[in-house]
Amino acid sequence: MAADATWVRDHIRAIADYPEAGVTFRDITPLLGDAAAFGRAVDDLVTRFHDVAVDRVVGIESRGFILAAPVAYRLRAGFVPVRKPGRLPWAVAREEYELEYGTDKLEIHRDAIHPDERILIVDDVLATGGTAEATGRLVETLGGITVGYGFLIEIGELGGRARFDGERVESLTVF
Repeated sequence: MAADATWVRDHIRAIADYPEAGVTFRDITPLLGDAAAFGRAVDDLVTRFHDVAVDRVVGIESRGFILAAPVAYRLRAGFVPVRKPGRLPWAVAREEYELEYGTDKLEIHRDAIHPDERILIVDDVLATGGTAEATGRLVETLGGITVGYGFLIEIGELGGRARFDGERVESLTVF
């Protein structure tokens, strides 16, 4: 469930009309540059999943890596990167997913997740949910069990949470 951590909003820069007209980009670099805020964000994400056994934390390229790696460390879990095509050096599983205007793909090493491992998926922003949903399908392809999705920010008006009906979704704040 999303909470309203207003302190997160105080550390997010809104950039109008980026990457295209009509879009407001939520820039997390001010939060990342503030040691106390960055630490609190990681701590808060860890706290949201303290009651769940996690074997690995999957981070989605690229800002998801920044949050997922310290979350994995704190949960004493492994870290697994999910990347755009062509960036992983070994055998991969690939998932194609729909964007507003076209499609994209994600890849994961085939040996990154083992059957029945409990997986937490972490990214910076939940917008339409397509990227996180595709990542969940990659986890399932490799036999993993998704135990939750954690996000720093959720863009509520885009309705991404609806893609995860019945699954655990935690966001630190909703715009």
